[in-house]
Amino acid sequence: MATGTPDFELRLARNEADLTAVQRLRYDVFVGELGGDGPLVDHNARLERDRYDARCDHLMLVDKTAGAVVGVYRLLPGAVAMAGDGFYSEGEYDLTPLISSGRKLLELGRSCLAPDYRGGMAMFRLWGGLWDYVEARGIEVLFGTASFHGTDVDALKTPLAYLHHHHLAPEALRPKARPPEATTMDLMPAPEIDRVAAMKATPALIKAYLRLGGWVGEGAWVDRDFNTTDVCLVLDANHVNPRQVAIYKGERAQ
Repeated sequence: MATGTPDFELRLARNEADLTAVQRLRYDVFVGELGGDGPLVDHNARLERDRYDARCDHLMLVDKTAGAVVGVYRLLPGAVAMAGDGFYSEGEYDLTPLISSGRKLLELGRSCLAPDYRGGMAMFRLWGGLWDYVEARGIEVLFGTASFHGTDVDALKTPLAYLHHHHLAPEALRPKARPPEATTMDLMPAPEIDRVAAMKATPALIKAYLRLGGWVGEGAWVDRDFNTTDVCLVLDANHVNPRQVAIYKGERAQ
């Protein structure tokens, strides 16, 4: 529980203690709150982890007033992924267009905030730090999966169809969901979509990508372990909305 005004510190995880704190927050959100699971989830220690964690950078937002990690982002540079066993997202999406583009890639994943820190400054701080990371390393294309809660695709048809009709990535940068858990997002005709209802049903993280100028890949992927329906988000760093980046950086500096 947040106490008083947050005193934020934003940095990359430095050691095993930091990584454990990251994985514990992820457990609280993805497992405890959303009902997810996975082969390497440690329920006894309350840690959400997988085989990619050791090769990733982990961006941490710490509230020093509360003495807790309250936000995280997992970052996997393309060069690291290609030198090892690839990207996490390849289990859900065919990333051939991205990998063959020859551009400098960064996979984003496992982003979450503690409940008391959602909808305000904490998310801005995370995105400001993420953009520092992107600029410092010359990243050209960012991508990763983001989730709708639940696996009932029909219940999600309005936001999924809206993303398909209005935010589909250009073919040259368009990942495609892999079978057998792939499902179309073209679930209703564009004129029938209630835009207000679609946006209301879309998670804040996905809307943040859209405000920056992001797109979605072709098809959604039903993740039954994590009790989610995933979309693949793609963002060309050369075509981001500069006003939105300025907002994130300005909020971080306050």
